[in-house]
Amino acid sequence: MDPLMPGIEKEMSRRRRRRLFSQQRVPVRMLVPNFFTLLGLCAGLTSIRMSIEERWDVALAAIVFAAMLDGIDGRVARLLKAQSRFGAELDSLADFVNFGVAPAILLFTWGLVDIKSIGWICVMMFALASAMRLARFNVAVDEEKPKWQSNFFTGMPTPAAAIVVLLPFYLAKLGLDANDSRIAMSVVLVYTMLIAVMMVSTIPTYSGKLMGERIRREWVLPIFIVAVGLVACLLTFPYETLAIVSLAYLALIPLGWRRYNAKERESADTAAPMPANTAPASTTPPAAAPASGDPGRVIDMRSVEPKR
Repeated sequence: MDPLMPGIEKEMSRRRRRRLFSQQRVPVRMLVPNFFTLLGLCAGLTSIRMSIEERWDVALAAIVFAAMLDGIDGRVARLLKAQSRFGAELDSLADFVNFGVAPAILLFTWGLVDIKSIGWICVMMFALASAMRLARFNVAVDEEKPKWQSNFFTGMPTPAAAIVVLLPFYLAKLGLDANDSRIAMSVVLVYTMLIAVMMVSTIPTYSGKLMGERIRREWVLPIFIVAVGLVACLLTFPYETLAIVSLAYLALIPLGWRRYNAKERESADTAAPMPANTAPASTTPPAAAPASGDPGRVIDMRSVEPKR
């Protein structure tokens, strides 16, 4: 028996007995982020139902709404200082349903159902990749890393993957329907698998978590205008806007990778230690070389105090 197993089982038993909240009364502000998370989970479950009923427009709207709520709940938790382990676990479970299962069901019922088993395997791999990506994210939360790395995700985040993987659906609504061609549907299968691989890869992608900390005064109004314009375009031209946003996000991944590598090189150069074989310069004059006649003898040229 592994000698470490008793200790591990004891620690797991202690954690299971630990209370969810250490105090009798929980502040109301601790519940606000969880409310947004549960509302997003309701949207994800509604999207699954709408996909089964082949009401794909409503299903897509529910996924986009869940993605917007997912971007809000984390920032609200940080602003209210209401982060908790319960909220983090609930958020991960909601993300798996909203951005792993719901997009997979939408893709399958929309176009991949005609391919049957191969289409189901493809969307199932996408959902499993989202689960593994979220599990890796939860494990990496407790790791200490430089602050600049908080601006990057490891791999494609699940909300972004859920929006980007539906690009064939947006193009079909714009007139480029892939259901009429077997080759086009094969491209959709390959594209879906590539997005799944991107989620579990180690490619750094820009997150923008640090953008909300400080904003220069002159950028406040332009940000409001851009945000309102984006929402207006999303409501007026939803498929065009989502297609452009998805293509722009995919195009920015190589730029984010280059930015991450440049930051990593700068951090490594700043924290580079002094080589071990480099000794500081000494002001003590070097000792005299040994006489050529007796190489094994060192002659001390310093003055010797006379005997008394």
